[in-house]
Amino acid sequence: MRIGAISRGTPIGARQGTALLLIDLQSVFWDHGPYAEPAKAAVGAAILDEIRAAKSNGFPVIALRQEWSIPSTVAVARLLMKGQAVKGSDGTEIAAPFAEIADYSLVKRVQDAFETGELDVLLERLGVERLRIVGLDFNYCVLKTALAARHRGFAVTVVKDGTLAAKPTEDAEKRMLSGGVLLH
Repeated sequence: MRIGAISRGTPIGARQGTALLLIDLQSVFWDHGPYAEPAKAAVGAAILDEIRAAKSNGFPVIALRQEWSIPSTVAVARLLMKGQAVKGSDGTEIAAPFAEIADYSLVKRVQDAFETGELDVLLERLGVERLRIVGLDFNYCVLKTALAARHRGFAVTVVKDGTLAAKPTEDAEKRMLSGGVLLH
């Protein structure tokens, strides 16, 4: 239950900045995930375009890396996810196409990147109100992070061409749209 929970958080105040969030672009998922090579090539190019645009506009780029570290989530990850992304395991580093690009890197413990509160603090310090989100997997971590951001009052755009999903995304798209997330 905790893995897929969506946090509420404190509503943000008046801010004006924009940031790009890179969700779970780790080698264990990018290099060894269930995504077809042609899809990865197209999405990788879209992500790099988003990064270039963010950098040219002076927007911070924030990489969020999955590391299961809560005992219950570690157990689930070992049972159902082949032990991928357990804290201290191989493959939790950002995949080569996106390495060394982010201005900030944070670890997330569940699908919702806001769960620890660290992302809230960073975005407040940076004065961010608008988020653009790319990464993996559209149906899980991208969805949960986008909805958690909306609960806090962020304006959120998920760049669909900059995401991958192992399964069809219709249900997740409906949840995002009904939650006020823009799909671009």
